[in-house]
Amino acid sequence: MTTLFESAGLEAEAPKPLAERLRPRSLDEVIGQDHLLKGEGPIARMREQGRLASLILWGPPGVGKTTIARLLAEDSGLEFEPLSAVFSGVADLKKVFERARARRQAGRGTLLFVDEIHRFNRAQQDGFLPVVEEGVVTLVGATTENPSFELNGALLSRCQVLVLKRLDDDALDALMTRAEAECGQELPLDEDARATLRAMADGDGRYLLNLVEEVLSFKTAAPIDTAGLTERLSKRAPAYDKSREEHYNLISALHKSVRGSDPDAALYWLARMLDGGEDPLYLARRIVRMAVEDIGLADSAAIHSALAAKDTYEFLGSPEGELALAQAVVHLACSPKSNAVYNAFKRAQKAARQTGSLMPPAHILNAPTKMMKEQGYGAGYEYDHDVEGGVSGQDYFPEDMPDRPVFYDPKPVGREAAIKDRLDRWRALRETRRGR
Repeated sequence: MTTLFESAGLEAEAPKPLAERLRPRSLDEVIGQDHLLKGEGPIARMREQGRLASLILWGPPGVGKTTIARLLAEDSGLEFEPLSAVFSGVADLKKVFERARARRQAGRGTLLFVDEIHRFNRAQQDGFLPVVEEGVVTLVGATTENPSFELNGALLSRCQVLVLKRLDDDALDALMTRAEAECGQELPLDEDARATLRAMADGDGRYLLNLVEEVLSFKTAAPIDTAGLTERLSKRAPAYDKSREEHYNLISALHKSVRGSDPDAALYWLARMLDGGEDPLYLARRIVRMAVEDIGLADSAAIHSALAAKDTYEFLGSPEGELALAQAVVHLACSPKSNAVYNAFKRAQKAARQTGSLMPPAHILNAPTKMMKEQGYGAGYEYDHDVEGGVSGQDYFPEDMPDRPVFYDPKPVGREAAIKDRLDRWRALRETRRGR
């Protein structure tokens, strides 16, 4: 008997996207997460022990969070209840909890999968606590955001956080091979273009399969090279959110690359942030901070280079002004490093808080009135310019200071090496005078 779909020339089921057709049917088929699923990985151990704890799966898009949750439910014999925090509210949660309680009374368990769990507010997250504690549901939450920032501490204490990795090049290549086998044809790409396609996916398996599906539709007699591929496909925007953790991860990588004197890595992270849409003036401010915090007087030109880069960017704008930022980053990465001033100021701040309102010694106080002179203000002060060598060696700390502290300890690198030699001589002179 002809169905309505067939008479209309349609299939009863719409064609499924390639990503859906290749969705793993068992945990052993999941690609790229062996650190969780194989050997001594936490999920592998849970399966071996026949227990499943509540989990938070944290990782970038397209790495298998939803798939792993669904397969864990099948593997554990639990009913799979999926929810999206984007589209669900309190009423939806209550209905799921009611169904889970009814199943429990019938001797069956429930795996509640909550996608984008970080989008639930604090009160909604608290709603999971009793049902997790009572064992009504085994909660598996998925998030692309750092759980320690976005989830309640109480909820985190009841769940094990597992970090999923972005798919590396080998994993993406294996996924492409599976796609070719599923579709019964090879991608019309040369080796360089295949590598470019993987790079376009940026570690996202689902996005890669969408690209593969598009590439398989190309009509071409010869393999396509990288130039031909990029003409046909638009490049994916990098996974970068200026207001969230990725912002802090990348600026940390840039700062530490400069501190570690690696100009190549520093340029890479600078380019990544600019490519992701970061505000160049934010980067300029951070570069100035690097100059004063990590280089200081070891290269006194560093701060001027950083400020000049900021001024140049404001004058030229993008993209020409970004070269000035790159030049400053290279200058700072190649400079000798010293945090001596940074540490000295922190020690001075601590001493200032501890000593309160101690007065300066009388000999360095001005005495504009007769009474102040009678009180000893200015008595015994030596004008350093009139002393041989230009340093009198007098003490300028409060007289009641318990011990004369040393805050600034220059490093024997760059310009600070000469400063250290001078300070050693001057400090010895002060010690000699105090010992009289």
